Formats: sequence, C-alpha cells, structure tokens
Amino acid sequence: MIRLVAAIMSIVFFFLFTNCQNLSEYDQMVKRELAKGIRQDSLFLGFYFGMPSKSFYDHCWKLNKQQIVKEGKNNTTVEYDVSKDLRHSGKMNFYPDFFEDKIYEIPISFNYDAFAWSQEFSNDTLLVDVLQLLQKQYGDFKEFTHPKKGSVFVNVNGNRQIRIFTNDMDNSVRAVFTDLTVDKNQVKAAQTSSKSN
Repeated sequence: MIRLVAAIMSIVFFFLFTNCQNLSEYDQMVKRELAKGIRQDSLFLGFYFGMPSKSFYDHCWKLNKQQIVKEGKNNTTVEYDVSKDLRHSGKMNFYPDFFEDKIYEIPISFNYDAFAWSQEFSNDTLLVDVLQLLQKQYGDFKEFTHPKKGSVFVNVNGNRQIRIFTNDMDNSVRAVFTDLTVDKNQVKAAQTSSKSN
C-alpha cells in the first residue's frame, strides 16, 4: 500500500514538474509578472490603459493644440515626431484599440522620414533605435522568436506588455502596448458582435 501511494505521488510530481517545464519562457515571464498583481497603466504622452475614448480624443486635441502631436497617416492615426530620439529623423504613428470604450492596446508604427533605400535607413537600423528609445523608458526587453514575425522583443511589467518587431511590408518597426489583464476572447467576441450588427 505504501509503495502504491509512493508510486502515485511520484507520477503526480513528475507530471507537475513536466507541465511547469512545458510552459515556454515567454509564458513563464507573463505568468510571473501577472502574479505580482502590479498595475502598470502608464504608457506615453499621458495616455494610459483604461483611458476612456472621450478622454483619449480630448487629450489628443490638447496635445495637438500644443503642437506636440498632429494628424497622422491618412488622418487615421496620431503622429508624434521622435527625431530627437533616433539617429535619423522619424515619426511614430499610433491609434489605440478600445474594449468597453477604454484603451486596452496601442499599436505603434515607427518610420524614418527617409525611404529605406540604404542600410542606414533600414528596418534593422530603426529597430536598434526604437529598442534603445523604449529601453530607456521601460527597461530591458527579451528577444523571442515568433514563427511569422521573426525576432520579437518583449518587455512585461505587471499587466503592461510591450512587443517590438519589424514589418518588412512598409519598412517600419512596430511596437504594441497591451494590457494583459484584458481577456482577448472577450475582445474578439465584442469585435465579432459589432461587425455582425
């Protein structure tokens, strides 16, 4: 009987151990940061997770009036000049995603003003600049390999995740700020529901 209990316990511990080992390094990082229970809602330029859409538009209007930001590409984004932070003049364009009328994610596109016809204006050069810029503000990033995006640099601090990767389609570097406490399944369900209406 004691041997049977010991054997069962050994099997249980084995499965528990291997399941913990099967979590990817990324999943472990996310789980560890969320377990801290720390909220990091501050983003940049006074924007924050949970900011109501009306407050977002009011804040953009104030920043525009102060000539800090302006209308971005095709008047569908907000544009901020980051030339002073890059080795070449460039811009960042962003527009948040809302869930329940509050910011939960902000995708950003960074571009040099000059066309990437030479290595000095390439995505790889811009990636180094963007990484340095965001590391100064948010701390270190860890590199992971994504099956479609290639190298993705990730910083997770509490609920705030920042991912940085290149986009060869438009010679840009993307950064995506995401509130990890927002349930992606609920977001998808809400988006599907609004499209069907």
